Amino acid sequence: MPVSAMPVAAGRADLLHTHLKGFNRILTGLEKGEVRHIHRARVASRRLRELVPVLQIDADVARKLNRRLRKVTNRLGAVRELDVLLDLIHELHDSHRELSDPLSRVAIAVSKARDDVRGELADDLPLRDMRRVAKRLTALSEDLTRSDGPRPAPRRRQRWRWAVDARVARRAQQLHAALADAGTVYLPERLHAVRIAVKKLRYAAELSVDVCGSATDADVRLFKRHQNTLGRMHDLEVLIDQVRQVQATLAPPNLAAWRALDRLKMSVDADCRRLHARFVRGCRALTATAARLSGTENVQVSRSSRRAG
Repeated sequence: MPVSAMPVAAGRADLLHTHLKGFNRILTGLEKGEVRHIHRARVASRRLRELVPVLQIDADVARKLNRRLRKVTNRLGAVRELDVLLDLIHELHDSHRELSDPLSRVAIAVSKARDDVRGELADDLPLRDMRRVAKRLTALSEDLTRSDGPRPAPRRRQRWRWAVDARVARRAQQLHAALADAGTVYLPERLHAVRIAVKKLRYAAELSVDVCGSATDADVRLFKRHQNTLGRMHDLEVLIDQVRQVQATLAPPNLAAWRALDRLKMSVDADCRRLHARFVRGCRALTATAARLSGTENVQVSRSSRRAG
C-alpha cells in the first residue's frame, strides 16, 4: 500500500506549507521558461483551491484566495487541453493507421491553435498573479503556525478534522447526485459533470487521508481510476468536436476528405462508448463509496429495509 506523502494527522499549517512548497517549486520552473510545469501548476492550483476553504480562516480571505487560484487554473487550462489533444492524435496515428490522413488534417489545426495559445500565454503568463497568491498563502501559513503552535490543542485538531470531513461529505453528495443524473446512458454533458465531481472528491479525499479523516487510500485510488477513465473519454469527445470544426472549414469542399473525417469521428465515438461501458461496469463501487462518504449510506439501507418490510 502506498504511503501518504504527508505525516500522520497533518495539521492545517503543515498541510498548507507542504502544498505551498510544491506550488512555489513549480512556479520557479515556469519563471525559467520550463513549459512542462504549466500542467503541474494547474493541478497544484486545484489542490490549493480544495484546501483553502477548510483552513478555518476568515471567509472573505478564503474567497479572495480561491478566486485568484481559479483564475490561474482557468488561464492554464487552454494550453493543457490542446497539449493533451495533440498527444492523443499522435497516439491514434500509431493505433489507427487507416485514419492517418484525417488525423494529420486535424493535427495541423490543433497544432496551430496550440501555438497561438502558447504564444498568448508566453506574452501574458499569470506569473504575477501566481506570485501574489503564493505570497499571501505564505503569510497565511506563518499565521496558522503561530496560531496553532507546534502541537495544536486536541479540540482544535478535532475541529480541523471535522472541517475536512464536512468538505468530503459535500463533495461526495455532489458526486452521488451527478451519478444519479447521468444514469447508464451515454450522455457526454452529464458524464462531464460526473468527471468534475470525481476530481473534486478525489482532491478532498486526499486531504482527508492526510488528516486521518473519513476517506482512505483505497478511496483515493478508486476516484483516480474513474477520473482517468472519464478523463480519457472527455479528451476523445474534445477530439470529436475538433473533427467537426475541421469538417466545417474544408475549403474548397472536399467530399473525400469529409468522408475520411467522418470515419475518424465514428471511430473515436466508438472508443468513447467502450470507455463508457467500462465506467458503468465499475460504477457500483463508486456510487457506494460516494454514499458512504456523504453519510447517506445508512439512510439508503433504512429506506430499502422499509420497502422490504
